[in-house]
Amino acid sequence: METNQHKVRVGRIDFTNVWPIFYYFPMERFGEEVELLQRVPTGLNKALAEGTIDMGPISSFAYGEFHRDYVLMPDLSVSAYGPVKSILLFHRKPFEEIVNGTIALPTTSASSVNLLKIVIAKFYGGNPSYFYASPSLDDMMKESDAALLIGDDAIRAGWVDSGYHVTDLGELWRRHTGQWMSFAVWAIRRETIARHPELVKRMYEAFLWSKSKGLDEPEEMIEAAVSSIGGDKVYWADYFRNLCYDFGQPQWQGLELFYRYAWELGLLDEPVKLQIWQDNTVIQVNR
Repeated sequence: METNQHKVRVGRIDFTNVWPIFYYFPMERFGEEVELLQRVPTGLNKALAEGTIDMGPISSFAYGEFHRDYVLMPDLSVSAYGPVKSILLFHRKPFEEIVNGTIALPTTSASSVNLLKIVIAKFYGGNPSYFYASPSLDDMMKESDAALLIGDDAIRAGWVDSGYHVTDLGELWRRHTGQWMSFAVWAIRRETIARHPELVKRMYEAFLWSKSKGLDEPEEMIEAAVSSIGGDKVYWADYFRNLCYDFGQPQWQGLELFYRYAWELGLLDEPVKLQIWQDNTVIQVNR
């Protein structure tokens, strides 16, 4: 029984890519113990850093920035081995010809923005000029050679024949590293684990149950995506099936490489160690 009556505030990404984990989450099991707050990824990153939420999916890059304050939940992520289909770079010329150009970045993303910077610097030797803009492809391309979109914004833009080249960052990362890429991870503040150990355990088990049901019985979720975003059932069935919601050794390995490159390029201030929650203990991944 929890002695501290303060609610645990859980962030939820305002994109369909997390639906298989959240769609069937049984809020009724938790009464007044838990509150859900919905934000875009950068909003959740900020809220967890400030302590206005206690746990939830954040940009994997944000864990790298605050890894001393957070612990990661195993078996929960938004990852891909290859194309992710919702993290897309739109560009006027072939990719190799825009790596020293001007690139518009969305204000909604952290992991994808830094993944693009890593790929361009590490694998193409590029040094483009970046600027941030609201996620509207037409507006972003007015003053740039390329524009990055993520989540549902990328999905909608990808459905339109804009005439641009389109590069999937998940596929680009796999092509050059042979590794998985985790775009969102489930993080929890260390003090939340200390204050609510049994509630954290029950919530983790509920998220795993919701993930299993979402993947095993996706029909209702797919219909909701068609209704709210567009497209057809075939597209959304393929989209959800293509993403991976696990977070184990293969995903850890890819994420460690991402953090090492980010540190080498000065995008992170220090090397990052993965701290993984395991039944109310914390293990450090050492390689």
